[in-house]
Amino acid sequence: MRKAIAAVFLMAGAALATPLAAQNFPVKPVKIVVGFAAGGPTDVIARIVAQDLSAALGQSFIVENKPGANAVIATEAVAHDAPDGYTLLFSSLSLLVNAVMMENRIKYDPFKDFAPISNAAVLPMVVVTSPETGIDSMKELIVRAKAKPGELSYGTPGHGGSAHLAGAMLENATGTKMINVPFKGNGPALAEVMGGRVTFMFYPIIGIASHVQGRKLKVLGVGTAARHPDFPDAPTLGEAGLAGFEATAPWVGMLAPAGTPAAIVNRLSEEMRKSLARPETKERMKQLGAITIADSPSEYAAFLKKDYERWAQVIKASGVKAE
Repeated sequence: MRKAIAAVFLMAGAALATPLAAQNFPVKPVKIVVGFAAGGPTDVIARIVAQDLSAALGQSFIVENKPGANAVIATEAVAHDAPDGYTLLFSSLSLLVNAVMMENRIKYDPFKDFAPISNAAVLPMVVVTSPETGIDSMKELIVRAKAKPGELSYGTPGHGGSAHLAGAMLENATGTKMINVPFKGNGPALAEVMGGRVTFMFYPIIGIASHVQGRKLKVLGVGTAARHPDFPDAPTLGEAGLAGFEATAPWVGMLAPAGTPAAIVNRLSEEMRKSLARPETKERMKQLGAITIADSPSEYAAFLKKDYERWAQVIKASGVKAE
């Protein structure tokens, strides 16, 4: 009888402890792990969010860069960390793509091992080419690709990344065959496109306006639902007959290890959404070419499922393999 009563008190104590811990959270610095080097879009946006969370919650949110293996190292580390809210992952499309292409080689499950907090933002891409190619529209690009199978090329900042998958998606949608030319970063890839040695590429919308004005690049289409104010004369990919290419915009968002108390996850999500709603933060995001999302944990979870299914289909249809 005494044991039974003790068990009841223990259960009651545990039930009370979780909300209390969440209410007091955080009581020490929080680590946000990024699987890419400092200075990239995932890192920069993580630091914006971390700064706001530090101010709002009265504890330091520290970004730790742990690059390597297309973010696998960082993702696996957080997946198996303590589910207490003090180690978080600021992730990207790699979370899902690695799970598709390296299913039997990675040590995490993107759904079973993580609790989604909030999708921070997406970074739309534009299709660019050199004026020297003589290609003036997506229609002309596709016609030429069909006429010369395996001759046109698209540059990417690496194998299996968002630009590579966008190119593969374009091939699938148009029934064309083109060559993926991977580089170590967006900069080297763009230089080869401007030089006319690579036909085109999907490129983040930020940082190319000066090249377009200087007639070193031509924008063939933008991966946004409506025309972008920076390139008002460029049609959306939807207008060019390529529906659904808004989904090629890489996303960045926050996750916690699975098992993190829901109250902590919800508090982090609420504060993150407040951060992303601030006018100053929105302006900084706009300068980065990012569109804020700031959704709830359940909305983010539903998005991840849908995004996984989309890219799994693209990868299967195109035959993209892990390096």
